[in-house]
Amino acid sequence: MAHLYFSAAHKSSGKTTLTVAIAAALASKTGRGLNVHTFKKGPDYIDPLWLARATGNPCYNLDYNTQSREEIDTLFHRVVSNPKRPADIALIEGNKGLFDGMDVEGRDSNAALAAQLKAPIVLIIDVRGITRGIAPLLLGYQQFGPELDLRGVIFNKVGGPRHESKLRQVLERYTDLPLLGTIGYARAGLAAERHLGLVPPNETAAAEKTIGALQKLAEENVDLDGLLRIAQQAPSAPPPSALSQKMPPSSNQPIVKIGIARDEAFAFYYEDDLEALRAAGAELIPIDTLKRPDLKGLDGLFLGGGFPEVRMAALEANQALRAEIKALGEAGLPIYAECGGLMYLSRSISWHGETRQMVGLIPGDTIMHDNPQGRGLVRLRETGEGPWAITPQTTPVGSSIKAHEFHHASLEGLPEDARFAFIVERGAGITGTRDGFCYKNIMAGFSHLRSTAQSPWAQRFVDFVRRTRFRQ
Repeated sequence: MAHLYFSAAHKSSGKTTLTVAIAAALASKTGRGLNVHTFKKGPDYIDPLWLARATGNPCYNLDYNTQSREEIDTLFHRVVSNPKRPADIALIEGNKGLFDGMDVEGRDSNAALAAQLKAPIVLIIDVRGITRGIAPLLLGYQQFGPELDLRGVIFNKVGGPRHESKLRQVLERYTDLPLLGTIGYARAGLAAERHLGLVPPNETAAAEKTIGALQKLAEENVDLDGLLRIAQQAPSAPPPSALSQKMPPSSNQPIVKIGIARDEAFAFYYEDDLEALRAAGAELIPIDTLKRPDLKGLDGLFLGGGFPEVRMAALEANQALRAEIKALGEAGLPIYAECGGLMYLSRSISWHGETRQMVGLIPGDTIMHDNPQGRGLVRLRETGEGPWAITPQTTPVGSSIKAHEFHHASLEGLPEDARFAFIVERGAGITGTRDGFCYKNIMAGFSHLRSTAQSPWAQRFVDFVRRTRFRQ
């Protein structure tokens, strides 16, 4: 199956902008019209939102921290080999640099994932301030990873025609790598950025216009036919192991209706987590926290991450919904909230000298900071205080769960006797040592969980919602 891996020498090289641009150009009905599926390495929500918007297909994360190699293989094959509409091409966007990762041996690096998926690699190189030095950089990458299928480069942030001419000459003289595109510096930053990365497309009415501009950027500056030829020459990735974690079968239990916040304030969800929730027997009902007046007919509520601080005035203005969420939470409605959802459930959010009232189910106040308060991989250990049942068939008490966090917020003013679902073995969480605030049937934390074999939270949450509903 045709597939490509886009990587770089270091982070902030323009990988997302160019992967979105290329994906849009290949998928557009006015362009190639291909069925393009995308993947993002590592924990990330914003880049996948843009990739999904560019192709019209969900983007899936492949993450060594939360998934086994077998789970990665299974997810990749399940998506690209969908019998209803198999992918024409799959594009995998890396994170950081090609050889970067937590493991000094590189077992969790982009290089490792590209090798596992047998994906040809195209390097996107930020060439600001470099000319002849591009040769030892690329030759060193080839020598350091001789087993990799490094097939070409795209020069990003090129200073002008003279700069481009020198780079071309150096590439042709010293390497055997083809040049597959050049992007001028002035056109390299078409997507707006802020803390934690690009502005998510759910927040801007100009998302389609931005993607259209990126599509044009790729069509005018990237050798799309050359990329397709390389992708089509890729060997098939090895099939998943028979013992690998499969998508859980659809539940025969009664369906439960779970509201899920999907609006300009909340958008951070893993697509395969949503699929796992549905497979466990949940009907997911989109909730607009900025406009919806009530939560009628729901059995549970899932508030994912996002940027509630950016929309805190509108969230405060929807007083009826805030009041109903608080009343239902007090009455025992199962609620799971991650990061932005935690902030929404707190008493207030303060940012840039302004404070807005939120739901108030969590007896603490959210304070936004200029610098990250928690960012990176997280390891949690269950305390047994969480509202979701813990059984030997799920995750036993004392087991470590791998997750991630990235937030500029802290939660202040919690009572000393607050209960928490997790001890934080690595990371920041809410208190530095605890995460997953528990109150009645509510669990809310800064950590983002991923529903995999090591932490099947989706099944556990749906089962809990089902049991709670039939007790009421």
